[in-house]
Amino acid sequence: MSNLTDLPKRILIGRALRSDKLGETLLPKRLALPVFASDPLSSVAYAPGEVLLVLSIAGVSAYRFSPWIAVAVVVLMFTVVASYRQNVHAYPSGGGDYEVATTNLGQRAGLTVASALLVDYVLTVAVSVASGVENLGSAVPFFVQHKVLGAVGMIVLLMLMNLRGVRESGTIFAIPTYAFVFGVFCMIAWGVFRIVSGDDMRAPTASYTIHAENTGLSGFALLFLLLRAFSSGCAALTGVEAISNGVPAFRKPKSKNAATTLFAMGVLAVTMFCGIIALAMNTKVRMAENPATDLLKNGVPVGSGYTQNPVIAQVAEAVFGKGSIPFIFLAAVTALVLFLAANTAYNGFPVLGSILAQDRYLPRQLHTRGDRLAFSNGIVLLAGFAAVLVYLYGADSTRLIQLYIVGVFVSFTLSQTGMVRHWNRHLATENDPGKRRHMVRSRAINAFGAFFTGLVLIIVLLTKFTHGAWVAVLGMVAFYAVMTAIRRHYDRVSGEIAPGDEVADEEVRPSRVHSIVLVSKLHKPTLRALAYAKLMRSDTLEALSINVDPADTKALQEEWERRGIDVPLKVLDSPYREITRPIIEYVKSLRRNSPRDVVSVYIPEYVVGHWYEHLLHNQSALRLKGRLLFTPGVMVTSVPWQLESSERAKVRQRRQAEWSAPGSVRRGPVGPPARPKEPSAKE
Repeated sequence: MSNLTDLPKRILIGRALRSDKLGETLLPKRLALPVFASDPLSSVAYAPGEVLLVLSIAGVSAYRFSPWIAVAVVVLMFTVVASYRQNVHAYPSGGGDYEVATTNLGQRAGLTVASALLVDYVLTVAVSVASGVENLGSAVPFFVQHKVLGAVGMIVLLMLMNLRGVRESGTIFAIPTYAFVFGVFCMIAWGVFRIVSGDDMRAPTASYTIHAENTGLSGFALLFLLLRAFSSGCAALTGVEAISNGVPAFRKPKSKNAATTLFAMGVLAVTMFCGIIALAMNTKVRMAENPATDLLKNGVPVGSGYTQNPVIAQVAEAVFGKGSIPFIFLAAVTALVLFLAANTAYNGFPVLGSILAQDRYLPRQLHTRGDRLAFSNGIVLLAGFAAVLVYLYGADSTRLIQLYIVGVFVSFTLSQTGMVRHWNRHLATENDPGKRRHMVRSRAINAFGAFFTGLVLIIVLLTKFTHGAWVAVLGMVAFYAVMTAIRRHYDRVSGEIAPGDEVADEEVRPSRVHSIVLVSKLHKPTLRALAYAKLMRSDTLEALSINVDPADTKALQEEWERRGIDVPLKVLDSPYREITRPIIEYVKSLRRNSPRDVVSVYIPEYVVGHWYEHLLHNQSALRLKGRLLFTPGVMVTSVPWQLESSERAKVRQRRQAEWSAPGSVRRGPVGPPARPKEPSAKE
């Protein structure tokens, strides 16, 4: 069956890679930036708009606060970047916030961070893809009518690209990400040049007015509105932590390269965010949460047929001109990079899942690298969660974004608090003055980061909880509960199977072994099973058959005696023509009579070469093995008999010898490496 799926698998994700090729998949900084920072870089496409949307509740007059909100976001961004630069140097193993919190604050804090990050990664995929589909829908009507289908299809496409490996996906995503950054910087530079030249640039909504839901806000109401706008602008910080989780994917020196990439990401994101906000103010962009009724043209609502373009699109139209080549280029790469922003989560979620699986908080399959040396199971799981979320919310980015950024600030705050404890612990034992000065400076950075991000977390919860953030909190609680339950299960299993310090021989070694060979007919598979069972030299050996058809049973007994087989044949009656139950009851009776004995059951099985033959053979054996597995003190051995059709499987294997076998990365190399080819005289 695996052979039928192997060719499509190789076409989609490529040939399997050997484990010793892992070093070749590591990323240089130029590829690590688009791989791990595409989310914070692309968020400048919608974060400024979210700020203006919230401020529009109080009317156009509230837009004057947007520069101050931008300054606050910039301060927060640089604080977080500076703090995480300390993280990647202190904890380069890839555990990121989870490792920092677990090591310094304890297991519960670590699990809280892990659950927050897992939720945030799922939301990153959902929000980015939904936003990209909406941007694409303005040019391709199909995506307006089939948003969910388009979003799920893009999630699957991103999954396949990431299954091809980290380096390969980084190469695919690098060009669009750098094209987006180039386009935004060109827009900012050309816009500033036109402002200096005295040109009057006006956005398409510059002449519109906004019907304010609440006019004349002051005091606490105004403060709450500004805090809500600030929390919406903090969407620009999502994905910053992915670099600290992905340090092992960098080339050496890993920590230094990761810190450099963090700094570059922060500078680019802050510059683009501030530039777009400044140009939006200069070109008089107008945004409304309910544009159909609150956006007025000549005093009349624009109506439900109006499509409100994002802030970046309106600014680009004012700077470049509608329909111009730069405008079309920026619109295209913006839509594309919003899709690719999900790639940050596709790299962060699987790595974190692998670490959690290694710590026995998630299924161990998530710790296994796939054929392309990526954490394939984690990638598929993330795609599944995101697809479900997109389906439930109808691929509506406005509804999804309300769930956003809660998780990331939970991890920010606990991580920075953990780093303060980390430096306190090291300062208690460090005597070198130079190193102490460095640690004190790092502790101050992390302490300020913990205070600032903790304050922002409170603001986000207060301003977004009733707007949908409660769903993210509920998701965190669910992840926490599931991971705790999985750890309890693994701990319980470890306790059950662990040997004691001093184990007597009689506690490990059974007193006797009673072997049973199951017989349906006397044919070659049965004779092989009998011969194999004899080789095991059990204390007792018998053949067991079920009397379903008296005529067949009598013929079997006669043939048994005629051949003179020296193994006694026991026949069990089955009035209801059952096979499995009489065998199980007989085995249990042996165990009851001699609890310290072990019963070894040998089952002859056919090896077939066609997938449909599995439906025609071995079904009774499968059911029986499934039941025997739950019977203590019973060992089950399958004795294979290869049918002629199984030769076809061998032929397929020989034909695929030039391919890397599926799962070979997990098994490791099975033979000596090929000797290098000697150069010919012509070479």
